[in-house]
Order: sequence, then structure tokens, then C-alpha cells
Amino acid sequence: MAEPPRDIFRLSRDWLSVQEVVDSVSSSRCGAVSVFIGATREDQAEGRKVIGLQYEAYEAMVQSELSRLAAALRARWPSLLHVCIHHRLGWVKVGEASVVMAISSPHRRDGQEAIQHAVTQLKASAPIWKKEVYDTQESSWKENSECSWSQRGGASD
Repeated sequence: MAEPPRDIFRLSRDWLSVQEVVDSVSSSRCGAVSVFIGATREDQAEGRKVIGLQYEAYEAMVQSELSRLAAALRARWPSLLHVCIHHRLGWVKVGEASVVMAISSPHRRDGQEAIQHAVTQLKASAPIWKKEVYDTQESSWKENSECSWSQRGGASD
């Protein structure tokens, strides 16, 4: 009997486990597990150092958008088997993962292309917002350039 495709989505205020995400998509039917880890990076903004990000989300809508994203991935790359996306909410300090996603596929090309597309679409459509927090204790909400309403015009994070 064929293994049915699985979509696993989780929003969490806890540390993200890359191994858990990889294990959730692993299958003997697939020769590739493509992974993306988005980490909070130390950055400079107007002379201030970023020390972390604060994430907020409209959680019910995020789940709906992630389901829509997985369906679009499968339509474009029918060979994909499992899709898993875990995203942090709340405080994420520099060096920690903000998002971990993995996709299993029989061959690497489809999975790698799907991961790249998934990251871009996640940033463009999921109602997840981030606020940069600086060493001065000031903070600033940031928009993803991929969003259709962005004023930043195409720079990617």
C-alpha cells in the first residue's frame, strides 16, 4: 500500500528541532529530503544591533495559508511526498531558528526547487509578523519584501 502524502505545520513558542522536522518527512520511498533553516541573524539597523526578533501571527489563517501552500507545491511538483513547516512565534534570539521546513521527494531537484518556492511564498502570504529588537531596547516592525503590500521593492531576507 502506498504511503499517503503528509502535511505537517506547527507554530511554536519553543525552540525548533531540525531533526524532528526531517524525521517527519523521511520515507523509504524518497531519496531526497530538502531542508531550509531560517535563523535570526545579527544585523545592523541605523547604528543599532539586532539582538532578536519578536514574531506574532494570526494563527488560524497561518494554518490555512500553509495548507494552500502545500497544495500549490504538490500541483507544481507532483512527486513531492511529505511537507513539514515549523515556525517560531514569540521571542527568537540571534542564532536560533525562526523557521524550519523540509520536503521529501524521490529525487533532489523537485524537493530543492519546492523548498526555494515554499520559503518565498511563506514570506509573501503567511500572516506572520516580525519585530526587530535592538541592543538599545528599541524595536521596529519589519515587512517581508516578498509581500504584495511591501514598500521595500524586492530585496529578499
